[in-house]
Amino acid sequence: MDRIQALEVFVAVAEAESFAEGARTVGLSAPSVTRGVNTLEDRLGARLFTRTTRKVRLTDVGAAYLEDARGILAHFQAANEAASGAATNPVGKLRITCSHEFGRIYVTPIITAFLDTYPDVSAEIMIVDRIVNMVEEGFDIAVRIGALPSSGLAAVRVGSVRRVICGAPDYFKQHGIPRTPADLKDHQIVYASPNSIETDWRFGPDSAHVLRIRPRLVVGSMAAGIEVARQGWGLCRVLSYQIGPDLADGRLQTVLDDFEPDPLPIHLVHVEGRRAVAKVRSFIDFAAERLRAMPNLNLP
Repeated sequence: MDRIQALEVFVAVAEAESFAEGARTVGLSAPSVTRGVNTLEDRLGARLFTRTTRKVRLTDVGAAYLEDARGILAHFQAANEAASGAATNPVGKLRITCSHEFGRIYVTPIITAFLDTYPDVSAEIMIVDRIVNMVEEGFDIAVRIGALPSSGLAAVRVGSVRRVICGAPDYFKQHGIPRTPADLKDHQIVYASPNSIETDWRFGPDSAHVLRIRPRLVVGSMAAGIEVARQGWGLCRVLSYQIGPDLADGRLQTVLDDFEPDPLPIHLVHVEGRRAVAKVRSFIDFAAERLRAMPNLNLP
């Protein structure tokens, strides 16, 4: 087993926390993978894993080595792609991460159109409502909604969305329309989020005004929360793109528009430098053009 293959084996085992799963990832037998890791540890003179009967876990040395190994493999891949033409022609697997609703509504249709245009590219989309560490988890592109922290990543802005409070016309006929954020205390609030509950809602420019809400219903799915609002049971806070068709059809309407916080930017984030090979650059251009043309994502 050469040194590059040994690094690939090490990374596979570390990510899977299992020799057997790591072996399946790299297409080798479990004994071969075990021998490869043992040889690598002997060569380094350091233990990279602690082994138990159920799992293997990285040691402190192994965790530091994992980050370096990923970097080495990324540069090695970039060199191979440059030599084979992948630096100028879109080829290989493209790995993208985005949130559930944005992925369902926008990213999936765009990526299938991209694959139809570039037959030498394949794709994997991880749709998850959390901030993914692109470098550590090996993603090429991430769709991020909201302000971006400082990082070594490149970002292309493709639009913005509003944070809106919505309800069904039948609900407003029965309960009235809130005129100020303080009026929400008299309404049934549906809190929809797959993440932790945030009971402080911010309003106005720079989110200067904070209101503590008391939701009567909490659901772990944005789609489910929107459906409850459609049925006329209560008010739900969502991102404007998530209910674009509902607003157009009149199934939902927004309230407290004058008190909205500032819009949230949408970016396509990717790793700079040589890793931004043709498949990444081409998808950024392809997706940016289409996302910027979406009325629900481009606000005045």
